[in-house]
Amino acid sequence: MEEMLETLRSFLPILIPLAILLFGLTIASWIHIFTHQNYRIGSRWLWFSISLISIIGPLLYFFIGKEED
Repeated sequence: MEEMLETLRSFLPILIPLAILLFGLTIASWIHIFTHQNYRIGSRWLWFSISLISIIGPLLYFFIGKEED
C-alpha cells in the first residue's frame, strides 16, 4: 500500500497540471458553447454532451464544432 502511495506522489507533479488543463479546457468550451448560437456541425446539446468526455470532448469542440468567428 505504501508503495502505491509513493508511486502516486511521484506522479503528482504531472497529474496536477494535466487536471488543471482539463478543467480549464472544459470550462472554456462550456462558456463558448452556451454563449454562441452557431456551430459548424451539430447543436448546443450535442457539443455539451461531447465536451463531457474527458479531454477529447473539449478538443473536438474547438477543432470541429466551433464556428469560425
